[in-house]
Amino acid sequence: MKYSVDIKSVMIGLFITTLLFGAFSFKQEGSEPVGRYQTSLGEKGVVILDTKTGAYITNTDATNAKWHKGTFSHTFETAADTKDKNL
Repeated sequence: MKYSVDIKSVMIGLFITTLLFGAFSFKQEGSEPVGRYQTSLGEKGVVILDTKTGAYITNTDATNAKWHKGTFSHTFETAADTKDKNL
């Protein structure tokens, strides 16, 4: 039995394979990156940081009752205002 493959069939096969690899290699635009949230535990409490938005929550003791929300931009503005008042 003799098999023969023409160039046109090979080219169509390679083209379809390339299209399939390209279609499956793209990520969804709305997918969240791995490691978006970072946690830090120290002697004075816990900080959970959202690295995309800069928002954070802190807890200064071991209970669940004292979580505080904040953002770096708000904290910076408050610190700058306080510094200006003290000068």
